[in-house]
Amino acid sequence: MVTESTIVTVEKKRKKVSVKKVLSIIGMLLVLFIIAFPFLWLILSSFKYEKDIISFPPKIFADNYTLDNYIKVWSTIPLLDYIKNTVIFAGGTVITSIFFDSLAGYAFARMNFKGKSALFYFVLLTMMIPFQVFMIPLFIEVNLLGLLDTYAGLIIPRMTTAFGIFMMRSFFITLPASLEEAARIDGLNEFGIFWKIMLPLSKPTLLSLAIFTLMNSWNDLLYPLILTSSSKMRTLPAGLALFTGQNISFYGPVMAGTVISMLPLLIIYIFAQKYFVQGTAMSGMKE
Repeated sequence: MVTESTIVTVEKKRKKVSVKKVLSIIGMLLVLFIIAFPFLWLILSSFKYEKDIISFPPKIFADNYTLDNYIKVWSTIPLLDYIKNTVIFAGGTVITSIFFDSLAGYAFARMNFKGKSALFYFVLLTMMIPFQVFMIPLFIEVNLLGLLDTYAGLIIPRMTTAFGIFMMRSFFITLPASLEEAARIDGLNEFGIFWKIMLPLSKPTLLSLAIFTLMNSWNDLLYPLILTSSSKMRTLPAGLALFTGQNISFYGPVMAGTVISMLPLLIIYIFAQKYFVQGTAMSGMKE
C-alpha cells in the first residue's frame, strides 16, 4: 500500500532530479557560450567598420555592417595563392601521413621484430620534444637539401608523426588475431593482410587521424613561416600573420581573412563529425 510519506519522498526525488537537470543544462549553455563567443565576435567583427571594431567600450553588435573587409583582404594580399598553398601542403601532409602512420602502426601492433618495444618507446619520446627545439636544425637540413621554399620541403618533414603512429597502433592492436590467421590461410602476405584486411577496418580511425593532421597543418603558423621565404609560397596563417604585421591598424580585413581560412575546416568537421567521434573512441573488434 502506497502511503502519503512514500508519495512525498518520490516527489522530493523528482524535484531534486529536475533541479539537477536544469542546473546541468544551464552549466552546458554557459560553457557553450564561453566557447562560442570568440567565434561569434570574430564573424561579426569581420563585417564591422573599423571604428566599430576598435570602439570603447566594445560592442558585440554594430549599427551598420559592410563587406568591405572581405573585398579589401582579397585585393590587398594574394589570398588565392595562400589558399592554394595551404590546400597543397595540408592535403599532401594528410595523404602521406595517414599512409605511413598506418604502416608503422600496423608493424608495431601486429608484427614481431627485434627491438620493437625500444623503437616504439623512442617514437613516443619524440612527442615530448617541442618543435622550437629542432626547428633550426630542420631549417638547416631542408636548406642543404635545396628544398627550402618548395612544397616538397613543407610536406616531407611532416610525412609521418609520432602521434599518428601511436594512434594507429592503438587501433590495430585491438583487432583479433583470427583475421590474420584466416588471411594467411588464404595466401595473403603481410602487406596484403595490411592493405586488404586491416586498413579497410580502420576507416574511422584513419578519418579521425586525417582530421587531426589537417587541422594541425592548416592552422600551423611557425612551421611554414620558417620553411618558406617568398610570398607566393606562404600558407594562410603565415600570410595573414605578415598581413597583420604590415597593416596593424586594419583589424577588419584580418578578421575577414581569418573567417575565410576557418570555413573549410568547419565544413569538413561538420560532415565528418560522426567518424571523428568513432575514431577518437578507438573502436575496434575484440576476441
